[in-house]
Amino acid sequence: MKKPKKSQLLTIILTGLSGAGKTVALNAFEDSGFFCVDNLPSSLIETFVGLGNRTPSISKVAIGVDIRERSFLTDFTETVTAIRDKHKIEIIFMEAADDVLVRRFKESRRPHPLGYKDLKRALHKEAKLLQSIRQESDEIIDTTSLNPHELRKIITESYLKKGPKDMVINLMSFGYKYGIPLEADLLFDVRFLPNPYFIEELKDFPGTTPKVKNFVLSHKHTKDFLKKLKPLLDYSIPLYRKEGRSYLTIGIGCTGGKHRSPAIIEELKQFVLTKKQKVTVTHRDLTE
Repeated sequence: MKKPKKSQLLTIILTGLSGAGKTVALNAFEDSGFFCVDNLPSSLIETFVGLGNRTPSISKVAIGVDIRERSFLTDFTETVTAIRDKHKIEIIFMEAADDVLVRRFKESRRPHPLGYKDLKRALHKEAKLLQSIRQESDEIIDTTSLNPHELRKIITESYLKKGPKDMVINLMSFGYKYGIPLEADLLFDVRFLPNPYFIEELKDFPGTTPKVKNFVLSHKHTKDFLKKLKPLLDYSIPLYRKEGRSYLTIGIGCTGGKHRSPAIIEELKQFVLTKKQKVTVTHRDLTE
């Protein structure tokens, strides 16, 4: 028997760990024309998507589901399978490092949905309960080093454009003294380059300023490094795109993240733009 043709309704199911930014992401979808609903019972998801498909004014929906809806854990696989047979669906799972989630809960002063007094215990329990759902997801977004604005930007540029998804390259400078960015897919250490910090007239200026950038880029070691790095990116970026990635984060690190890594990132930005590739820049540890 011939399978029925899938509807053109795009359905995003947004889930993940509490505190990982699901509300911010859902708001980004809503602001971009998705019909959104949060914390919908699993038993109603298929019905809701079916109604959306029969409503001409609705072409895309986003549904937020998480640990608050307990039956979601047991009904998820069955519900998703039923929807996939009839509709275009993508599952996005959001997560972040434990220490970041703890900080966010403390800042918001909201209790964890599982109700444990020990917040870390609740986070570990939730991660364990959601492990199977994480494995079924089409996309995993780690928001450890993202602020709300950066998360909205990733959602908008990666998921909300018309037509086939194109990969967004996020170039990130950082300082090793503040830790390696966990979301980075590719990491490069440029601490071997001459450091403007030890030049009196340069130390107080960031690597994004022309005089510091020119100092860093003028050295032979920098030129040799870029001559090797650019062909590597030329080779690897198309392969990541072919893999179906929505975004690729490339981290460049120096000691404090103020001089050398921002200068290299700004140079790489121009290089990536010549490839007609979408690019965002984050100077994680730069305080101008």
